[in-house]
Amino acid sequence: MLIRLRDLDLKMRCKKVALALAVAGMVYGFLADGLQAGPFEEEGGSQSKPNIVFIFSDDHAYQAIGAYGSQINRTPNLDRLASQGMRFDRCLVTNSICGPARAVILTGKYSHLNGFRQNGDKFNGSQQTFPKLMRSAGYQTAVVGKWHLGSDPTGFDHWFVLPGQGNYYNPDFLTPNGRKQVSGYVTDVTTDHALKWLDDRNQDKPFMLMLQHKAPHRAWLPSKDHLQTFEKESITEPSNLLDDYSGRAEVLAENAMEVGKDMRPGFDLKLFPDPESDQAKRFFRRFTPEQKSDWIAAYKNRNDHYLKYRESAKTDEQKRRLHYQYYIKDYLRCISSVDDNVGRVLDYLKQNSLEDNTIVIYSSDQGFYLGEHGWYDKRWIFEESLRTPLIIRWPGLTEPGSHTSQIVSNLDFPETFLDAAGIEIPADMQGRSLKPILAGQHPSDWRQSFYYHYYELGTHNVAAHYGVVTERYKLIHYYRKIDRENGRAKVNIDQWDLMDRLKDPNENMSFINDPLYEEARAELKVELQRLRDELKVSSN
Repeated sequence: MLIRLRDLDLKMRCKKVALALAVAGMVYGFLADGLQAGPFEEEGGSQSKPNIVFIFSDDHAYQAIGAYGSQINRTPNLDRLASQGMRFDRCLVTNSICGPARAVILTGKYSHLNGFRQNGDKFNGSQQTFPKLMRSAGYQTAVVGKWHLGSDPTGFDHWFVLPGQGNYYNPDFLTPNGRKQVSGYVTDVTTDHALKWLDDRNQDKPFMLMLQHKAPHRAWLPSKDHLQTFEKESITEPSNLLDDYSGRAEVLAENAMEVGKDMRPGFDLKLFPDPESDQAKRFFRRFTPEQKSDWIAAYKNRNDHYLKYRESAKTDEQKRRLHYQYYIKDYLRCISSVDDNVGRVLDYLKQNSLEDNTIVIYSSDQGFYLGEHGWYDKRWIFEESLRTPLIIRWPGLTEPGSHTSQIVSNLDFPETFLDAAGIEIPADMQGRSLKPILAGQHPSDWRQSFYYHYYELGTHNVAAHYGVVTERYKLIHYYRKIDRENGRAKVNIDQWDLMDRLKDPNENMSFINDPLYEEARAELKVELQRLRDELKVSSN
């Protein structure tokens, strides 16, 4: 407010000033109340509340990111993001499987409370989610890419999502107006659409964009740009590729996710000696003739090599080693495309003057086994699938190139988004905002233990199990499995493992029956029950 003081006597000036101060105080109070209720303010027409871009991939192992010390691939754009923000070294998931992980992030609640325990469940879109809260507070919200929750997205101004798992080539997308096929490679197409939405959005509002990739989910189909990547390389094997599951709960040896005997030659290894066979035709049904030609040319020598050595690979050990090279290269090729497209997003934000006011998060729905324990896939509580990558760049808050070993979780993501937007975090959410950690603080009351629970039975013959995780230990209870010898009946079991990551970081042995761990075992059982009570886990 401008007050003209010229030509007034001193007394009148004082009265005017007093009035101006009173009015200013009232205006300030009004604005302050508004800021508490709303997510952003505008100064001279410029938005001051941060935008949020959440880039989410599917099955991306932290072991396959350069910033996490990968020895098997290169991820220059994810490394760039990490150099500008914070790398989280102990980000744990509540339930290591695709759909449930996504439901946890939307709701900030464990699977038993949000109702989505396993793939195949249907997400209740009428419940409270963070996109709804952000949208009602003035944010534009959009989700593009993989959804995998069985119901239409709610709480979004815009959605453009893959049906189910989606396809790598020329994928279909679901929209409010129906199904639409888009030509191209799914990772590129997803990014294309997300960037177009950023172009078309309301420029006067802050936004929350969930950009969710299908890759690198099985069956690991690389793009044309990366069909030859890693071609002449031999990828280093993990030290426990040949794990025989001895010394741990018997149920582990019953798994059906071993690199080698549990991989399908066509689906997983792209073995098509006859490209005109019925199997090949089904595989290539979504490819254009040009795309199919590129693939056949790229895989011909690989198929010939595989067929040459398959006959000599008689033992499980030989099969694992042979199949590992085929699997891991296609997996890493898919990640190369994800990394390329992360770079596209980072470049877009910079070129459009959004970099300084946009929080960028990169994560995956869970971790993944890259041959550790002889496995591919996820599900088990062991480190490679329990732990997911998390990198956050928050300009003005987070020290570039920093990292933390605090136990955090995908359960904390929605609270962090709401906190960043200045929106009150609902009391029934079960995680915590990561903002203090991102600011370099070390909260004295931060969690020292974590609860994990996997429910799904049948797929890959993984037993239902839950457990408590600390910095050093894991106490695991396997309580139900499929009995394949009895018509796939579901049977209750009571098997336990105790892992000591300090003594055995690769989790190759269990200390559950070791008398030296009697005290640790007792304390962990008490903590496990405490967490189940606190989190309202009423049953298995």
